[in-house]
Amino acid sequence: MSDNRQEITDDLFVHEPLEEGKAEEIANPPSNFWKEATVRLLKNKGAVIGLITIIVISILAIFGPLMNEYDYREQDLLRSNLPPLAAGLEWLGLDGTNSHHTNVYEERSITNAPAWFGTDEFGRDLWTRVWKGTQISLFIALTAAFLDLMIGVIYGGISAYYGGKVDDFMQRIVEVLVGIPNLILIILFILILEPGITSIILAMVITGWVNMSRIVRGQILQLKGQEFVLASRALGASHNQLMWKHLIPNVMGPIIVTLMFTIPTAIFFEAFLSFIGLGLQPPLASLGTLIENGYQEMRYFSYKLIFPAIIISAIMISFNVLGDGLRDALDPKMRK
Repeated sequence: MSDNRQEITDDLFVHEPLEEGKAEEIANPPSNFWKEATVRLLKNKGAVIGLITIIVISILAIFGPLMNEYDYREQDLLRSNLPPLAAGLEWLGLDGTNSHHTNVYEERSITNAPAWFGTDEFGRDLWTRVWKGTQISLFIALTAAFLDLMIGVIYGGISAYYGGKVDDFMQRIVEVLVGIPNLILIILFILILEPGITSIILAMVITGWVNMSRIVRGQILQLKGQEFVLASRALGASHNQLMWKHLIPNVMGPIIVTLMFTIPTAIFFEAFLSFIGLGLQPPLASLGTLIENGYQEMRYFSYKLIFPAIIISAIMISFNVLGDGLRDALDPKMRK
């Protein structure tokens, strides 16, 4: 019986022809999740516009009050209720005329710096007050959102990681807080404390972290039984390492998206509290207090309401659009 086996040599193997364009594709460095998410986000025009709007408003909130000679608390009754006047923007209605089409600046012989957004009944410059109010509103919202982030991530992470009786006990506390209307709780808290920046932030944080903790808990419950966590545990990883190096980084997508939606919610609550008189007190300004003042005089001095309303609308819409864009960009299902 003859041996039909053939000796295997190198000349029996040939390279398969590489398709055109594949060489460049293979030569490219591997892309990670965050790079792909950034590319998807930048392709979303609405999210990019929202991000640019937030950046521009934030810059104006910081530097806007410094762009003229007036302080947001400075009163000058000779300049009370001046309509907006901005050189070159008269076609937008910023021409210094009132509802009777009378130039108030000429009528009062005011020749010093014009009020770009007009002035209020005390002669305080609204350009300065609007951007100072934006600065304070953003500070309150960002601080409250950051505290919600910290408390929610820690609370939800511990609850999901340890599970069992620890999870049951911690979730009963969450259910109690969810069962109490947060608006009533916030109002009662501010009534106990005197209205101010600190009391508003603390009032919003009381129940604001609950949604973040629920999202973090749900995500970690899905992840903690997966193979990479079991492998890390088998290799001797500590609880802190498992939590902060393996679990939390894999939950960053939902955390960032939730944070983006938390900020406009906090701005709305601050504006609402100021609107009903439980927010900041004069001479401090926020978008809520400015809208409340403008609402009272809307019939005769509509500009007092228009400018802060435009700013708060732009901020809330931009954060919501950016949040939608981030949710799509960070969704693993969108990866190609």
